[in-house]
Amino acid sequence: MSTQTTNDAGLAQASQHHEEHDAEGNSIAAWTAVVIMLVGFAFGTIAFCAAIPALVWVGAAILVIGPIVGGILKKMGYGVGGHRYVPKAHN
Repeated sequence: MSTQTTNDAGLAQASQHHEEHDAEGNSIAAWTAVVIMLVGFAFGTIAFCAAIPALVWVGAAILVIGPIVGGILKKMGYGVGGHRYVPKAHN
């Protein structure tokens, strides 16, 4: 097998792998969940450093709300493959 044939086979396999995982997690639902969880984590960390236990639990509650909101948005069609999902073109 020549080097060119080996390179072509490798590129084809890499391209197929890229297409399978092209939009994995790249949706409004996913990013909204991540941002909410990040805010909850940051809030809880600041409250922990300030030694305010009640606010640490508020941060934990916000952290739990993130995946719930993400799941709701996914069911509304904003997740990958949903009817309101619009994939962005890759450069």
